[in-house]
Amino acid sequence: MNTKKILVVDDDPAILDSVEVMLDFEGFGVSKLSKGSDVLALTDDLPDLILLDIWLSGEDGKEICKQLKAKPQTRGIPIILVSASRELEKSAKEAGADDFLAKPFEMNVLISKINLLTGNY
Repeated sequence: MNTKKILVVDDDPAILDSVEVMLDFEGFGVSKLSKGSDVLALTDDLPDLILLDIWLSGEDGKEICKQLKAKPQTRGIPIILVSASRELEKSAKEAGADDFLAKPFEMNVLISKINLLTGNY
């Protein structure tokens, strides 16, 4: 089976590392970024899905999501917004995200969402 590439974007190193370990264990290829601006600079070797934190240091994940969904080369990439915010569902819809996940989350829920959005059954 073709390994799906997941890009995890969060400014918390502990979250980046723990999610990477779990996704790697599940057979996904994982790359990590801690800056939202780095996500917007992606031009090649694009991921199959982006797991994007809403609250990044000095950056707004919702705006990054909107910009990614507006660019022809990244608009088709599924994005799951992640946050501890109470307004997460509303924020995710406004940003054009494909799904959302509230922190703290169960890894099996994350894996199910990734599999659904990437067609990885």
